[in-house]
Amino acid sequence: MRKTWSLSILMLLSAMLVLAGCNSGSKDDNTFKVGLEAGYAPFNWTQNGEANGGVPIDGSAEYAGGYDVEIAKKIADGLGKKLVIVKTEWNGLVPALTSGKIDAIIAGMSPTAERKESIDFSDNYYKSNLVMVVKKGGSYEGATSIQDFSGAKITAQLNTFHYSVIDQINGVNKQPAMDDFPAMRVALESGAIDGYVSELPEGVSAAAANENFAYVEFTEGFTTSDDDTAIAVGLEKGSDLTEKINEILAGISEDERAAIMNDAIKNQPAAN
Repeated sequence: MRKTWSLSILMLLSAMLVLAGCNSGSKDDNTFKVGLEAGYAPFNWTQNGEANGGVPIDGSAEYAGGYDVEIAKKIADGLGKKLVIVKTEWNGLVPALTSGKIDAIIAGMSPTAERKESIDFSDNYYKSNLVMVVKKGGSYEGATSIQDFSGAKITAQLNTFHYSVIDQINGVNKQPAMDDFPAMRVALESGAIDGYVSELPEGVSAAAANENFAYVEFTEGFTTSDDDTAIAVGLEKGSDLTEKINEILAGISEDERAAIMNDAIKNQPAAN
């Protein structure tokens, strides 16, 4: 009898532990957790308040704003969920998604073939071209071809295709990749680099934020694929959110997307 009673208690405790484990790892169905750097203006940035539609960053007194945040708002509204912004370093975004810490990556991320091996993507929500951000009035501002940067000290963000395309410049002095765009802007300002590869909106943003910067659009530019210069929502493999998010994105016209980007460039904080 004692053995039977002990076995019953043991089974009850085991069941309680299993249930507790399930509950602790479950997702909140009422929230839409989005990961982004909050450091890639005009796509996303960090700010001190809710001006221009800023959204609180989870676990922080700071707020996030930018094009990605506005797109995230529309998706969250369409899903009927509360938007939660989870500030995450670039290299940590995919691990955060695959581990279930976030529901989606909306961070100016391109749906490259390499990334598609580990995560899924929505339809594109932005399309851009590559530019080079340089010093205004410097010897490279008038460049028209990527080959004009032969011998120049050029870098790009770590773990992005921006960094790999630098190899298309003959004789380039390729510098170590940098963690984020604020770091590259500091390096450019100090003269540590002659330029960095970026998307057109970030180039426009950099020039708007700092009168010493300019961006070069090329007549003879980098060779890229359509996916390389597109931007989409990153999702878990087989996510049941993909179809609904694609429906929401389809309802945002090209004119509206352009207007959102123009507002983001205009509203970005000076420090970004």
